[in-house]
Parts: sequence; C-alpha cells; structure tokens
Amino acid sequence: MGVNNGASPLVRQAGELIEQIPGGIKLVDAVELLVAWGRANSVWPLVYATSCCAIEMMSTIAARHDLARFGYEVMRASVRQADMIILAGTISEKMAKNLVTLYEQMPAPKYIIAMGSCAISGGPFYYDSYSVIKGGDRLVPVDVYIPGCPPRPEALLQGVMQLQEKIKKEGRRNPWRVGSTLQVPFENLFAKAQEEWAAQEKQRDEELREAREQFQRENPKSTASKPTRQKKETFPTPTRKKQIAKGISNWTLLQTIQEKFPSVEVYGHPSISPKAAAELGSEYILDLVVPPEQYRAFAEYVKNEASLGLDLLLQLTCVDWQEYFDVVVQLLSSRDGHKLFFRSRVAKNAENGDGEIETISDLYRGAEWHEREVYDLFGVQFRNHPDLRRIFLENDFPGYPLRKDYDDPTRVVKRPY
Repeated sequence: MGVNNGASPLVRQAGELIEQIPGGIKLVDAVELLVAWGRANSVWPLVYATSCCAIEMMSTIAARHDLARFGYEVMRASVRQADMIILAGTISEKMAKNLVTLYEQMPAPKYIIAMGSCAISGGPFYYDSYSVIKGGDRLVPVDVYIPGCPPRPEALLQGVMQLQEKIKKEGRRNPWRVGSTLQVPFENLFAKAQEEWAAQEKQRDEELREAREQFQRENPKSTASKPTRQKKETFPTPTRKKQIAKGISNWTLLQTIQEKFPSVEVYGHPSISPKAAAELGSEYILDLVVPPEQYRAFAEYVKNEASLGLDLLLQLTCVDWQEYFDVVVQLLSSRDGHKLFFRSRVAKNAENGDGEIETISDLYRGAEWHEREVYDLFGVQFRNHPDLRRIFLENDFPGYPLRKDYDDPTRVVKRPY
C-alpha cells in the first residue's frame, strides 16, 4: 500500500469495493493505519557509513541507546533486504556513483537519513574541496536531515522518530513516491551571509543615527568606556628532553653519500660540510637535494649500500613550486633506525604542466602506490612504472587538484577568508 503512484491495482480495486459497504471506509483506513504502523516500526537500515558520524551511529545501535526499541535493529548487508540508508559521514566523489547504485537497487518504498554536516552540505569540506559532494541530497532524495558535527545518538533517535511519523502518514491517499534531488548550484554561503549581516548593520545604524546624534548633543564630553586589559600570565618554559640519536650520525651519512654523489647538497644549506651538518643537532633529519638524472641511482645506492641500509620507504610525495615540482622521498633504516630525506627537482612541461621522472617502485614496493598518488594529484609521470593510473579519483576527473594552478568552479568553492 502507498507505493509510487498508489497501491497495486489489485489492492486498490479491493479497497474501492470494500469502501462501498457501509462502514467500509473505516475498515480500509484501519487496515492502512495498521500496515503503516508496522512499516514504520520495522525499517531495516543498510550497513553503510563513510566517515566519523558512523561512530555515533554505532553508539546509537549499542546497548546504551538501543536503536532496536524502534524496530531499526536489523542492519542488513544487502540492499535487497534493506529499505533505508543512513548517510553517516563525508561522501566523496568516488563514492557517489556507488551510493546512487545502492539506492537504485533498493526496493521501494525506501528512505534516506542524512546524518551530520558532511552528509547534509559537505560540512567543513564545503570550501576548497575538489572531491567531497556538497550534500547527499544532490545524489539521492533525503527524507530526514540531522544537523551536527557529529550529531549525538539522541539526535539520530529523534531523526528516526521523525521518519516514523512520515511513514505512518503514507497510504492510498498519500502514496510514497521517489523524491527529487537538489539541482541548485552551490554558492559561497559565507560571503552571502557576510553581505546580509552588513546590510542589517547598515540598516540598524540608520535607525539609531538620530538617537546617537541627540545623545552626543546632550553629552558632548562623554566617551565610550574602554575595557581594562588583563595582565598576561607568564608560565615557565618546560624543559625539553633531548632525543637520543639512532643509527648513523648525519656527519657519517652525508660523508658516505657525497663520496659516491659529490653533487648532492643539503636542502636549505648549500655547500655545507659533513661536520657542519652534524652541528645541526641529532634531531635534524638530513634532507638532501639530488639531481633528477641521479634520482634512481641514488635511491638504489642508499638502499643497497650495507653501511647505510635505508631499506624502508616511509613516504614518497610531491611539492608544487609553480615553476617546478619537488619529488620528496623519506627513507628509514629498519636495522639501525636512522632516517634520510631526499628530493629531486622535476621540470614542468611547457604545454600541459606535467613532469616526468624515473620510477623507484621496483626498488621499494611501497613506492608503487605512492607514485600513483603523486600522478593522480599532481600529474607527475613516472617512467617504467608497472601500473601508472589514478588511485583516488575517477579516470575522467579533469586536471590534477593539488597543483597550484588548479581551478574548477563547478567543484570547488574557494574559501572567502
């Protein structure tokens, strides 16, 4: 009863026949009321969550708040056995297609609860984000909104009760229908609020102008009182325990490397000697600048050289300096515990701004995913990489979002402050 454009033809015809009997309308209404009550108290949510609001949803299901009291305890892992989705957390662009697919596969009647600021409007990712959907209602029709970041379990219970009230009102006269999604383009809400606030302040100043002028005429010597500034309390600086150096010292590390690669320099300290590098302190991690033509050979040497033993890749990332890229590699010796950072400058292609450098994924297996990430977000090509394709974004995503020159107003709202 009460699905799409009304009940099924058989149920509708039976209802019309019963209504012709004296008292039949009351009987049909009673049956519809009973069916709606049963549906409202037996909603089966899909096991689905994308981010931090999922923790609050789990807390709501747990013993303290016990969502089972409302008939929502049967969490299903299949959309064919569920009729409700709780959007709990951030919805990324790569997750969007999967969410729409899940909703379309779910049998009707079906319902959506948007839980938390991210699911409602993108939350803290509304500005300066290239990959977060600005609200779940742009993908699927939402029935109940629960604000908060994150909302407490009590708020989710309130949202569940609001959905129950909506379901109880559905029937032949008010059938369930597939809702519409939000098609309004997103805008700079903060700047809009600033303009509205400034207009209100201007109007209030106009309304109070005469009163202010009259007060100044009657009290020409009056001045606004200034709040007294409290004296800032000073706290003693805590003593910091000096870290114990692990593994090879910076002196030995730099001296060994420069014997093999004389052109390598310390980042931010050009032409520094190994002795002076040691004076930077044991907490300073040696950060080297390696010419791009020696990038792969350098990585191979510091890994295979027995005295260095830098065999563990911690991170491979990239920095866009507008004129060029820096590919930054962070290594650790799992045997001795010392670390080494090194970077190579990658020139930008004049046509499309891409860069190119040799892969080290065959030397450090973890570099395979790290290099794909750099390619995905910066567009840097790694020669001879075994599987160079996007890892976070869709294959048809336009551009590379972590570049300085990236600008896509259809996806990104720039922060106005």
